[in-house]
Amino acid sequence: MVQKSSKPATARPRGRPRQYDPERALAAAAKVFWKKGYAAASLDDLAAATDMNRPSLYAAFGDKRDLYLKTLNRYREQARAATLRLLDDHPTLRVFLKRFYDAALDIYLSSGNDARGCYSISTAPAQATTDPAVRAFLVESVEATDAFLTGLIGKARDRGEIAATAEPSVLAQIATATLHTIAVRARAGVSRKELEALAAGAIDVICGSPSRP
Repeated sequence: MVQKSSKPATARPRGRPRQYDPERALAAAAKVFWKKGYAAASLDDLAAATDMNRPSLYAAFGDKRDLYLKTLNRYREQARAATLRLLDDHPTLRVFLKRFYDAALDIYLSSGNDARGCYSISTAPAQATTDPAVRAFLVESVEATDAFLTGLIGKARDRGEIAATAEPSVLAQIATATLHTIAVRARAGVSRKELEALAAGAIDVICGSPSRP
């Protein structure tokens, strides 16, 4: 009689795939949310985009809401890092703001003919009405952008680049509001030329119209 081996059968691997890459997976999930919005993005969509099955997706990121919040934070951190790099050569306020809006447009219009806009502004406001965590994310993002720009504008005023009577916090809110309206208009399919003109007008409001020869 042939005896059965007492060696346990090798268990089939479960959970995350061997090539699991959290950065790649978050980027892929963000593309789904960016295109479809949070509500319309299904778990099947997200699993297919990340090349992970549902159990793997849950094990790595939690539920759909957790995954979405992680993609929001990833987007914000990347945007902040990119913005700081624009200051490496200590530009004037006018030069910085031109770079700031150009860099935003590079992101908002990077999907070709698809109307994309800003990831957080395009997807988060609808969720913020019912999700406190998303609402808190939006509040913190807006307040942090205002504070960052207030500091830059205040330094520019101290250097004499803008009027001594200028109020940095008010001008910062104008700069942030311009960024957000550019994001919405980009999502609506407005051309880059028109959006660049809008940004240029806001820069003139903030910095003062350049003198003419």
